[in-house]
Amino acid sequence: MPRETSNRTIYVIDYVPEWPEHFAQLRERIWPSVSDFAIGIEHVGSTSVPGLAAKPVIDIDIVVASRQGIPLAVKRLANLGYTHVGDLGICDREAFDLPSPDLAHNLYVCPSESQALRNHLALRDHLRAHAMDVAAYSALKKELARRFPHDIASYIEGKSDFILSVLARRGLSPDSLDSIRRANAQS
Repeated sequence: MPRETSNRTIYVIDYVPEWPEHFAQLRERIWPSVSDFAIGIEHVGSTSVPGLAAKPVIDIDIVVASRQGIPLAVKRLANLGYTHVGDLGICDREAFDLPSPDLAHNLYVCPSESQALRNHLALRDHLRAHAMDVAAYSALKKELARRFPHDIASYIEGKSDFILSVLARRGLSPDSLDSIRRANAQS
């Protein structure tokens, strides 16, 4: 799964109607390996929101009941060719890499009580219900990709205030918002 680095060009494209189908294809491959202990698999991130411009990379959260499910997820996903790469600075969101995927995607495992999971779902659900915010966020992301085509840190930082404002409207506490700021600073 491609991870953006400073030598990669960041590009944001208009929404592609096939993205939910791409998620379904990935889910079909992944879910049988974890379905006996995971409690869900979620399409999150910008490609999960109809009409939202995005980097063409599907974001997937496998939800486990607790942190105790993570070691089994690591083992099962390794059987599919994924490598566990750690939390990448975001507590309770374990990332996985897959060399040369046919469908570009980011795969994470999150305990059900994870703040990272709550953030992903809250942002996705808000945007699915608020077309004006989808338009504003699309424009912002395109502008940031144009301004910072090789600087993922600046691209991410440029989105932070928008994301934090949405999450604040969804009722996140100030402490939760501070943890998101710290996570974005580390990304």
